[in-house]
Amino acid sequence: AWLTSVRSADGSLAEGFLRVERNPREGSTVSLAREAAICAALQDTDVPVPAVYAWDPDRHLALFERVPGSAAIDKHEDASIQRAVMEDFIDAVARLHQLRPGNLDLEKALGSFELSARECALADVESQLRQFAGFLQHYRDPLMLYGIQWLRRFAPGQVHRVCLVQGDTGPVNFMFEGDRVTALVDWEWGHWGDPMEDLGNICVREFWNPSGGLRGLFERYAKRSGIPYEPRAVRYYRVQQNVRGMIPIHAACQSRGMRESMAWYMAYRYVGDRSTCEALADAMGVAIERPPMPEEDRELSPLADAALGSLRRDLVPELQSTFASSRATDVGILLECMARRQRYAAELEAIEAAEIADLLGQPVTGFAASVDRLCQAIEDQRLADEPLLRYLARRAYRDEWLHAPVSELYPDRRWSALD
Repeated sequence: AWLTSVRSADGSLAEGFLRVERNPREGSTVSLAREAAICAALQDTDVPVPAVYAWDPDRHLALFERVPGSAAIDKHEDASIQRAVMEDFIDAVARLHQLRPGNLDLEKALGSFELSARECALADVESQLRQFAGFLQHYRDPLMLYGIQWLRRFAPGQVHRVCLVQGDTGPVNFMFEGDRVTALVDWEWGHWGDPMEDLGNICVREFWNPSGGLRGLFERYAKRSGIPYEPRAVRYYRVQQNVRGMIPIHAACQSRGMRESMAWYMAYRYVGDRSTCEALADAMGVAIERPPMPEEDRELSPLADAALGSLRRDLVPELQSTFASSRATDVGILLECMARRQRYAAELEAIEAAEIADLLGQPVTGFAASVDRLCQAIEDQRLADEPLLRYLARRAYRDEWLHAPVSELYPDRRWSALD
């Protein structure tokens, strides 16, 4: 993405935001083409979106209006302004959901809006599964398997109305200036769906970008939109966004030679897995507890201590590039994670294997074999939800603790109360 400024012959200045999709994927639920089409369709409505100056289908390039303001609502220090912006934002979401799909001319971009409640809940999840089928063929994770299965089992049986949803909406995916929203941005996940999905998405984005909490916002939404607020459906969609987002994040954490920050992907994974367990437990009414952790020893091995010391003392201060300095800091975080794994992984794996054996009702030799047997039991639906969910939560809490150097990139993240 680039900021652009173009001066016309008459002297006027057009300030734009240029985006390029480098690797468009056929059939993907996420695309820049979809975003450009949605923003163009919403141009003459009362939903604030960036204008689309140009779209090049051959280069997959879109030039948007550069909208004034900031996206960092989570960083605002004035709680009263923060609340006013969040209320203006929820009003914009209410107006979005009131729009009639047939009036938007988006069927070419999004397909038919004649969807069942089950299709609303699962279409994007199933698309993700198809897109990552090659990865998932060789990667089995107990929480991911259970999460996907849970979404299929508990998909809402009814939807008040099918409408255009942003699909990844909430804090930092809108711009604001003063106490008003200037534009909803990042529409690449937009699709026809259940309006409660967007409310669930708001919960997830507010988890990662705390913006004053959600108390009263969804009741306000119901009054503004005329669409009933359904807490059970919102709790379902909190899980849905987490599970569908878990798939590419786990894939990235298993990749080799990636150019992006592995430290940040690991943060999303381990904090995200824990938040998924908490959302599942809340939706199911299951009480979960953080288990005791091993006695912690922060002292590193001499080799790890020397490597980290040299990196942080001798290299990072001398790097002139902000990018290089950031990546060097990431390397230090990854080294710390490696050192913690070396120190604690065997102890935690022994605990995990014992708990899995207890859950399955039979001993299994070795941690890897235990996890494989657990995955098979989940696929066969041989385990009761409550004890399985309690185990998955303990596992997620331990993983987050073990990988504390990356988890602390998003410290103290908690779900805001819905009621």
